[in-house]
Amino acid sequence: MSRPASSPSAAPSGAAPRPKPRIPNVVSIAGIDPSGGAGVLADLKTFSALGAYGCGVVAALTAQNTQAVTGVHVPPTDFLRLQIDTLFADVALHATKIGMLGSAEVTAAVADRLAHWKAGNVVLDPVMVAKSGDSLLARSAIAMMREALFPQAFLITPNLPEAGVLLEQRAPESVKEMYRAAERLRELLPTSSERWVLLKGGHLPGNELVDLLFDGDRMVELPAQRIDTKNTHGTGCTLSSAVAALLPQAEGQFRPVEAAVRHARQWLLGAIAHSGELAVGSGHGPVHHFHALWRTQPGPP
Repeated sequence: MSRPASSPSAAPSGAAPRPKPRIPNVVSIAGIDPSGGAGVLADLKTFSALGAYGCGVVAALTAQNTQAVTGVHVPPTDFLRLQIDTLFADVALHATKIGMLGSAEVTAAVADRLAHWKAGNVVLDPVMVAKSGDSLLARSAIAMMREALFPQAFLITPNLPEAGVLLEQRAPESVKEMYRAAERLRELLPTSSERWVLLKGGHLPGNELVDLLFDGDRMVELPAQRIDTKNTHGTGCTLSSAVAALLPQAEGQFRPVEAAVRHARQWLLGAIAHSGELAVGSGHGPVHHFHALWRTQPGPP
């Protein structure tokens, strides 16, 4: 793994310009949320905010706003395969984020094409339920996800209810139970290579949150303070896409996966903290993906 190089302007006087940092190409394979708070649209904002070029493959269409999901349409799997094959045949992709897939057939098709193209840095967010409580994944797709898609995943990012479903047990209710769940989730991934679990603890009560990052050997506790806001629509999508955008850029750093996850979490906390600057819908609003880039005061630049 190589660290991104410095910019040409940093080169000493008289020396040959250094190459520009590589801008990674990252694709989201997920659903479309018309409100822009989750799914492919939110993922593209995240990629852009964190220095990656974003591509998108539509695996599902939803009729959705900040309050509810009123309908889901799944395109034909043949067309989904065509989207993936056409993109991967032309664009060198440095990471792939997987989000809402909707059905067992779609899940199997995505897994098959990722294996065919030998996709790397696959970040799998096992999306099952929207923030509104509406189901986004058919029950029949869960076993397919474990069997066909987990072998392709470099990192999985379940929250506690999703972990319970994947493990066929109740959701963890304490940090101690999270440790055991993270260990069991890692057992679902291939043991012959580096694979990671990021278990998100936001569903536990209290003002201090803890996520766990585990590779089968080292368990890293990642604490944070809960931010008092209802604007949490798409936080799971956004965190997983942030990690996908940052993994290629963290290559060459000390403990690159941990570095990418820490950076992604810190950026997301800022996006949540600044979410009140937006006025999108009357339900669970989106986070502010461009909080570090946009001016908050009107007027000319």
